Amino acid sequence: MTDPAVVARLTRDITSGLKQGDLEDFYRDLHRHPELAFTEHRTAARLAGRLRGAGYEVTEGVARTGVVGVLANGEGPVVWLRGDMDALPVPEATGLPYASTVDGVMHACGHDLHVTWLAAAAEVLAAARDTWSGTLVVVGQPAEEAEGGAAAMVADGVHERFPRPDVLFGQHAAPGLAGFYPHTPGLTLSASDDIEVVVHGVGGHGSRPESTVDPVVTAAYVVTRLQTVVSREVAAGDTAVLTVGSFHAGTQSNIIPAEARLALNVRTRDDRVRERVLTAIRRIVEGECAAAGSPVPPEVTVLHGYPNTVNDPALDGEIAAVHRHLFGEHTVFDFGPTMGSEDFSLLAPPGVPYDYWYVTSTPAAVWEAAPGAELLEKFANVPGNHSPLFAPDPSVLVPGVRTLVSAALSRLAGGPPQ
Repeated sequence: MTDPAVVARLTRDITSGLKQGDLEDFYRDLHRHPELAFTEHRTAARLAGRLRGAGYEVTEGVARTGVVGVLANGEGPVVWLRGDMDALPVPEATGLPYASTVDGVMHACGHDLHVTWLAAAAEVLAAARDTWSGTLVVVGQPAEEAEGGAAAMVADGVHERFPRPDVLFGQHAAPGLAGFYPHTPGLTLSASDDIEVVVHGVGGHGSRPESTVDPVVTAAYVVTRLQTVVSREVAAGDTAVLTVGSFHAGTQSNIIPAEARLALNVRTRDDRVRERVLTAIRRIVEGECAAAGSPVPPEVTVLHGYPNTVNDPALDGEIAAVHRHLFGEHTVFDFGPTMGSEDFSLLAPPGVPYDYWYVTSTPAAVWEAAPGAELLEKFANVPGNHSPLFAPDPSVLVPGVRTLVSAALSRLAGGPPQ
């Protein structure tokens, strides 16, 4: 670890030529052309082109649409920087002049920012390679949004095909007045599981419900009863969130369908709580279907889950110190673990430390106009990630590049390549 003040000073020096306008042009282009998980072909090509232009050895098509760029620059540690690329199936409602041109799809989570930060950080570090020594690996990850992109990259051999990391860094745009860089040592993000439920019934004519077993009614009881899991089966000192995000059944008003489908999401921080919640879900679904007289048992499928994201405390403290020197003591604080989830940690091989922090991005005017006098009140009243109104302030473009550059230099700086 190089002295934080030295890293901050070097970061300022080598990023002094960053042009806000150039960053905005790239960011707005990505925002206009969002792509869903595993379809990020255009986004990946744009990132790959920037990396090649900066001198990286680039591999495309990792886990279908992932991009990996490698810059070997003498002896030293291997540092991985990761940015995710996919957008969300959310119709944009920001009214921005550079709003999405793809119907029903937008960068509602800030991954367009992430790609911009990643590309620019890679270029800055490549241009300043005479100031550091080691190997830099830049990872453009597909499909972070509940599609398993990190696991797919691991399955595609990302740890074997490319230099194994000594450290992994990542960051995320977040709501909150622009200009802060929250760091949390230890647990920072919760585990996440998706569950698919199929409730079977007996279909028929809407005028003769007595001849059917209505899966819509049964599934409605399931949804209602699931609301008691967290409130009645999870201890007050524990934390869990259970969301029913999708309910699909039927085709028209006078037909009772033969099945109903639910999509659930569970967030937990403790394996014991996770197992209790998943067990309760199965019991409730099976019990309600039995009570309704379903002709066959329901299907309850637990899909891939994301583990807890647990920052290495020492590493997080070091990077937080660098960011304090870079942006000011007051800009870095710990707001504790959240119920959000990420697959970022899967890119770190066992035993490899990682650090994941945030860049707050709410425009000052939006923040000031939000109802509430206290920070948490305002935080709850500004558009957050996954909102159709999520519109980060472009002023965070340059700082977001510097956070990544400084993190990389904290391990790579220490003299020119040998």
